[in-house]
Amino acid sequence: MIKGRVWKFGDDISTDLIAPGRYFHLRNDLVKLAEHVLEDAMEDFAKKVQKGDIIVAGKNFGLGSSREHAPRIIKLAGVSCVIARSFARIFYRNAINIGLPLVVLEEVNEIEQGDELSIDLENGTVENITRGRIYKFEPIPDFMMKILREDGITNYIKKYGDFPEVAD
Repeated sequence: MIKGRVWKFGDDISTDLIAPGRYFHLRNDLVKLAEHVLEDAMEDFAKKVQKGDIIVAGKNFGLGSSREHAPRIIKLAGVSCVIARSFARIFYRNAINIGLPLVVLEEVNEIEQGDELSIDLENGTVENITRGRIYKFEPIPDFMMKILREDGITNYIKKYGDFPEVAD
């Protein structure tokens, strides 16, 4: 179960907005780079985000380059989950691979900045505690949940080896 406060963003939040290119020199210090996460989309986000907070956005979150830095610095900033109407495919897989849960939810427009949410990844529900609403989403596939439970694919493989259902 994930619980947190919402930070609301719109459509088409690119990896360039998530990890501004002018800080590319910090790519080897992701903690420092995370101090600038999403600052071009919301100037004070990186300074005010707290551990456990949740990003809610519109469609096509994470479009643009395939840089793995983008989901990593979102996670390093303390974000526990990203909910969006849709995600760019490469961003989605990069996020799951580093252990950042993503939820595809059509009703993102009914969630506001500052709302408190409770997310049940296993059962596919988002509860907006602030507004007293519950939304259903397509649960994350089991093999991806295995990765998330181990906080990323590297940890999963170190612990269990390769995925037998996808090997070969």
